[in-house]
Amino acid sequence: MTRHFLRDDDITAAEQADILSLAGRMKEQRFEHRLLEGPQTVAVIFDKSSTRTRVSFAVGIADLGGAPLIISTASSQLGGKETPADTARVLERMVAAIVWRTYGQDGLEEMADGTSVPVVNALSDDFHPCQLLADLLTMREKFGSLEGRIVCFSGDGRSNMAQSYLLACATAGMHVRIACPAGFSPRADVVADAERLALQTGGSIRVGSDPQELVAGADAVVTDTWVSMGKEDEKVQRVKTFTPYQVTEALMAKAKPAALFMHCLPADRGFEVEASVIDGPQSVIWDQSENRLHAQKALLAWLLQRA
Repeated sequence: MTRHFLRDDDITAAEQADILSLAGRMKEQRFEHRLLEGPQTVAVIFDKSSTRTRVSFAVGIADLGGAPLIISTASSQLGGKETPADTARVLERMVAAIVWRTYGQDGLEEMADGTSVPVVNALSDDFHPCQLLADLLTMREKFGSLEGRIVCFSGDGRSNMAQSYLLACATAGMHVRIACPAGFSPRADVVADAERLALQTGGSIRVGSDPQELVAGADAVVTDTWVSMGKEDEKVQRVKTFTPYQVTEALMAKAKPAALFMHCLPADRGFEVEASVIDGPQSVIWDQSENRLHAQKALLAWLLQRA
């Protein structure tokens, strides 16, 4: 049965650990693994603009010996005359896997249902699971292990990053805290799924409105942009709403002394995070960015070996 990676909980705790271990080995021996030698082609589809996702997937596929086929939906039939399922049936005759950065999660699910090759969510409005693999790899490099660590996300709890943090970190046996304003909590079903995972792995889930309380004792403090693509017209109101959740030096001081600051980028310095924090000694944003390459290579290799 073909495996897909559409949500962070599409893999078990053991499978997540295996992928992260493989990513670590691939990082040490970058050009040793040539699973796509041939070259085989991987379709990488973009509905949204991108820097890290496009570069990391294109370079990673090439590192694996493959050929990345970058497709913009603006210059294809996808989303116009052709359904995701029909597009998938066309592509599976020609490519080894499909990677899609899009808006609705439902399109990814339709594409996965319609194909026999692995489909990877490179970002949707609901989840950003590839980024979380990179973030977990970064934390594992810094801490040595993930189980029992406390991570606090401060900002928009309904964002794809917050919801992926819930699922991915619960899978890893971590204690996940989401600090967000009323009306911006993660979806109830995502919280429930994360709580079920945490019961299995020894982690825990807390969602609340007080960032000062929730960040206390955290091993890692995370935020994301307040104004995602498609929400630019809401900027003034969103800045007003989320200003109390800005990651400042004072907020970081409530976390553990060696706590990491994390951000998936791009960042708006002076909005969701103070410049002195994101550019300071606790920030690991560049490690996160690089680890997109290694984590995604490992994910593709893991999925293709099971296709």
